[in-house]
Amino acid sequence: MPAPIAVLVKGYPRLSETFIAQELLGLEARGLPLAIWSLRRPHDGAVHPMHRQIRAPVAYLPEYLHEAPLRVARGLLSALFRPRLRALLGLVWRDLRRDPTRNRLRRLGQALVLARELPDGVRHIHVHYLHTPASVARYAALLTERSWSASAHAKDIWTTPDWELAEKLDDARLTFAVTCTAAGAERLRGLAAEPGRIGLVYHGLDLRRFPEAPAARPPRDGGDPADPLRLVTVGRAVAKKGFDDLLDALAALPPGLHWRLAQVGSGEALPALKAKAAALGLQGRVAFLGAKPQPEVVALLREADLFVLPAKRAPSGDRDGLPNVIMEAASQGLAIVATDFAGIPEFLRDGIEGRLVPPGDWAALSNALNLLARDPAARARLGAAARARLRAEFGAEEGLDRIAGLLRGGAGP
Repeated sequence: MPAPIAVLVKGYPRLSETFIAQELLGLEARGLPLAIWSLRRPHDGAVHPMHRQIRAPVAYLPEYLHEAPLRVARGLLSALFRPRLRALLGLVWRDLRRDPTRNRLRRLGQALVLARELPDGVRHIHVHYLHTPASVARYAALLTERSWSASAHAKDIWTTPDWELAEKLDDARLTFAVTCTAAGAERLRGLAAEPGRIGLVYHGLDLRRFPEAPAARPPRDGGDPADPLRLVTVGRAVAKKGFDDLLDALAALPPGLHWRLAQVGSGEALPALKAKAAALGLQGRVAFLGAKPQPEVVALLREADLFVLPAKRAPSGDRDGLPNVIMEAASQGLAIVATDFAGIPEFLRDGIEGRLVPPGDWAALSNALNLLARDPAARARLGAAARARLRAEFGAEEGLDRIAGLLRGGAGP
């Protein structure tokens, strides 16, 4: 049996990272043996059904070094006898001069533990995210003379300093890097000395995991207070999701339009969003449901009339890629209103598969919601078109085949 590939992730399992679970499951189905290494233990109260199907063993590195002093000390002692220690210390020193933070030292400590505890048979590390996890992978790969590869996604592309991205992408031990949107690929290729090493691989969606879309939806138009229009949005309560704009947009809807919104997802901004909803007089019309397992999310999508996600650039520079939940809504034939931002327009075209508005423009968002709320036929047309595009161009199989081939050492990205 071939040696397993070490897959390094920031946290496992995480409800908000279904794309990683989908990839792990797909790689296992293609015969690749995997071992998962996580920088953090899970904090979610539930797991995705896919996580129960993944067979790979999971090991956790110390999230905080002081919590596992013996593991860190053993990692350091083991490193003293490795010929690449001097090269590693030189790399870490160069990084520390530009980023003199505790997090940088934590990355080194986690890398020392990973280097010592990885079985000898593991010759390759594949990491998700180019910020902290990639530093750990790069340090451990250098120390142990292994190869490594990376999947970049969203926050890591847009908030990591240029110098750090460029040096990781040009690292001699990096065999390939891929990302999941054309916008992300363009940024990374602009920083890499060899742009051809950066591949574009959409996550796509494994439609076998989803029920068929409802044959038809009730023709609600917001005119009946006893049967209001059902809106749903899904995402962590963080700035880049634009939920503050959504609340402003909802408050601006005509008073005669009857609607209810369900927001799914936890996050640090949830208390502020609840306070804002109350201040805008939306209590009783907006339900903050917290994190939910995917079967419950799919049930909400099937019962809804309209999905909305007003993603935008956060003050920190963070932004989305192509959120999987948009494709999940499309799988259920649900009409979508979103922003013309990040990777979203790579899937949705305005007026064809959905309605797109400028990011941060709550007035335009309100107008789009109002128009589609009153037009069940337009919603049905947009939902059907989004589902057709998903099935034709955004299935998961092609991307999984490409990642599996790269990890087997096949052609470049």
